[in-house]
Amino acid sequence: MRVPVEPRPDRPSIEAFCFADAVSGAAANGRKSERTQARLRAATCRLLEFVPPAELKVADICREAGVAHGTFYVYFHDIHCLLADTLASFVGFVQSAMRGTATGTGHERVRSTTATYVELFERNPGLMRCLVSRMDDYPEAMTAFQTLNREWTATVVDARLRRLAREYHAEAPSREELLRRAYALGGMIDQYLIMLHFGRDDALAALSRDRDAVIDTLSLIWERGMEP
Repeated sequence: MRVPVEPRPDRPSIEAFCFADAVSGAAANGRKSERTQARLRAATCRLLEFVPPAELKVADICREAGVAHGTFYVYFHDIHCLLADTLASFVGFVQSAMRGTATGTGHERVRSTTATYVELFERNPGLMRCLVSRMDDYPEAMTAFQTLNREWTATVVDARLRRLAREYHAEAPSREELLRRAYALGGMIDQYLIMLHFGRDDALAALSRDRDAVIDTLSLIWERGMEP
């Protein structure tokens, strides 16, 4: 998944890209049970920004959510079930955000989707780290993310091929070549954002203070890598 954006007057507010807020907002007018489950999911999202999945504890989640320890087990068998459910739902959230902001053509579209991806990382760093890392313990979430990644990559490659055809490039790369490039470029962007948010690299952090410049750089890498 991975491509990557520039704000538009008609695009959702920045809060729309925070999954914890979206989960809480969706359940705000629901039954008490729905609101409680939402609080547990939102608390998990927030804790993942500081705690790896393997180190999450039910007591910490309940404390963050403001619910009794025993309440957790009314809704979830264990942390594994809560994480699997949360990650699978987050994949759908990412898909909706990317599709909803993929507008324009050419450079505009690349920068638009890049900015959205950067924003998703900024607003949901713990969840994004889970998605772009190995998730062998959460096969349903992993399968959902792989499917999203595969479909998005194919969409981007097919759009590039249509553009190359319109521009009459005699030496246009094959679809298979562009797919390989897209996967490689996506991995590079994921790694950059992981190092930026979790690598504790002062030099990288200093270079990345200008958010617009970071988006420009990642967009340029994407565009240059997909050229004939």
